Amino acid sequence: MARKVVLNRRDFIKAGIMAGAGLLIPGVGNVERVSAEAAGGEVLVARRTIVPQIMGGSLDPVNVPKYQTPMLIPPVMPAAGTIKQKGGKNADYYEISVKQFPQQILPAGLPMTTVWGYGAVASASKRGLLLHNAPSLTIEARHNRPVRVKWINDLVDANGDYLPHLLPVDPTLHWANPPGGTTGRDTRPTFTSTPGPYTGPVPIVTHVHGAVGVGDESDGYTEAWYLPAAGNIPAEYATEGTWYDFFAGKAAAGFGATWGPGFATFQYPNLGRASADWYHDHALGMTRLNVYAGPAGFYIIRGGPDGDGAVLDSRDGTIAVLPGPAPKANDKSPPNKTYYELPIAIQDRSFNTDGSLFYPDTRAFFDGITGPYIPDTDISPLWNPEFFGNMMMVNGNTWPFQVVEQRRYRLRLLNGCQSRFLILDFNQIPGVEVWIIGNEGGFLAAPVNLTADNGNRLLMGLAERADVIVDFTNVPVGNYVLGNVGPDEPFGGGVPGDAFPIADPASTGQVMRFDVVPAPAPDPTTPPQFLQLPAITPLPPATVTRPLALLEEMSAFFADAPAETLLGTVAGDPNVAPGVWARKLWVEDVTENPTVGATEVWEFYNATGDGHPMHVHEVAFEVLNRQDIFVNEDTQEVQVVPGSVPVPPEPWETGFKDTVIAYPGQVTRIRAQFNTPGQFVWHCHIVEHEDNEMMRPYRIGPVQPGQPT
Repeated sequence: MARKVVLNRRDFIKAGIMAGAGLLIPGVGNVERVSAEAAGGEVLVARRTIVPQIMGGSLDPVNVPKYQTPMLIPPVMPAAGTIKQKGGKNADYYEISVKQFPQQILPAGLPMTTVWGYGAVASASKRGLLLHNAPSLTIEARHNRPVRVKWINDLVDANGDYLPHLLPVDPTLHWANPPGGTTGRDTRPTFTSTPGPYTGPVPIVTHVHGAVGVGDESDGYTEAWYLPAAGNIPAEYATEGTWYDFFAGKAAAGFGATWGPGFATFQYPNLGRASADWYHDHALGMTRLNVYAGPAGFYIIRGGPDGDGAVLDSRDGTIAVLPGPAPKANDKSPPNKTYYELPIAIQDRSFNTDGSLFYPDTRAFFDGITGPYIPDTDISPLWNPEFFGNMMMVNGNTWPFQVVEQRRYRLRLLNGCQSRFLILDFNQIPGVEVWIIGNEGGFLAAPVNLTADNGNRLLMGLAERADVIVDFTNVPVGNYVLGNVGPDEPFGGGVPGDAFPIADPASTGQVMRFDVVPAPAPDPTTPPQFLQLPAITPLPPATVTRPLALLEEMSAFFADAPAETLLGTVAGDPNVAPGVWARKLWVEDVTENPTVGATEVWEFYNATGDGHPMHVHEVAFEVLNRQDIFVNEDTQEVQVVPGSVPVPPEPWETGFKDTVIAYPGQVTRIRAQFNTPGQFVWHCHIVEHEDNEMMRPYRIGPVQPGQPT
């Protein structure tokens, strides 16, 4: 059954210039009417209306038992060996493939689910786990010690023939397009009639999300994909993306790696602050499908001047004791030890009664548009502007449970959903105390008490991470649910239950269960209020400010129907006068081109009705502030509201980040330093948006000799 959506997106911003102060912003409920003197009168702002029930596959969430499965704690990925490089610096070497396999995601007694996942194909240790799973095993890296990975696309069957995608691939988007051959790859093909889903071999390219200072050849550039080395790939198909050969040459020259059919070898210097990053596929125009199928995992960097050893106990100046241990290399699976540091990836999924993953195979699922599609209209037949699964999955299982003692735990949280913003709610756990000590860029400037200062709730946009200490010491023995009061719909900020309906309490409003038991021994860890986190050195002042636009193109044929999501530039200075935006497609020339070593301020002017989690590859940035804007849809102008005051970032947004929520009706400002030359991307991390034009290439430094044009 299709999910019927009535968004009134265009009505949300259509009536001339609109005051951003009336939009959904953090801590402010939405309003029906705002004043806009610059427009000469009042502007009506339509509320979003979405049916509360999320439709998905044929398996009803009501029929899926909860809290039957212990939470999987992802083991550590085994290294295949050590490589000694020029200069004497050793690199940890991995050989990791993507495979297809069945996995028990639903509770035992229900069917298994066919998924994809990463796993090691070689281990230097006999105890190393050669295990493929979704989510995948954790890569444990050390600060300033390189990691080299041979990433293998092994999506083939037992005969060595390629496996088609598990999910419906829309070939009408600007996508990898292997059938286009070397001249038509990485394009938006044209059709004389509406095509069915693509059923050929699957492109893969892996991106380590949060990697800082990595060469562009190792960033997982979206046009550097490659097919598996299958025996039955048609001769006319492109087997690699447009940038694959160029980056293969850079890898050979830079660190002596050889690329070949079905694989690429990347290297990560791990020069950034200690942090919890993650890795996932990034193939052009199909990231939403590839990641939904399963291939993703944690990549945790430890040590260095900003690592755990730099955290002090403010009471006596000694090194603080953080909750641990975490999983280590060569640990057994399931483990025979107790972990107090837990990586937790939260995702949403829907299933069919046979256990298979459900993902829409028609645009009609989103808003009932059944066509015509191609070539008569501008609506892609399979792409959906957003997708919200009707079940919550944690570390690869629906609604698991985790036994915890009455003591402190360190949770490394990841929002790995498709389009869903999470607002994790700890209020159903009596006596709990929750502190956030880090985000994507490592430790914050100081611990933030979410219990005292934020109502025991934690907002997480898509791809955001949170390093959280949860204190169960005073929680009575018993079983308690971690809730989610984020929406089952696009998010624009505001107070849960006021600005938007909260997630379905019977399904997506529940994440997992903590089963609290007595602690067998006293807790040796430092109370979070006494943690003195490593000092943060701010970036240098910016020399360039770039006004950028977040846009949405509506259909010219169907009412209130998004055709694609877009990024763009803004001409002029919207801080002092109206600036005119220009939409930019993926195929257009680079417009964001910082010089090597430059520090810049990027301003994201959000002219849409949705919040967008904006991710900039290659850099860790500072969130500076947010400010209300006017949006004039008719003239395509944005301007900061005169007299408005910039709002500083939330306490948990201090330090460094790689993803930031850009709220509707606001400009969100970040500052970044661009030190590594090369070709990278910036994009919205709602993956449905990213796959249909809400991603742009950017370049640090000059055009590289021999690069694709």
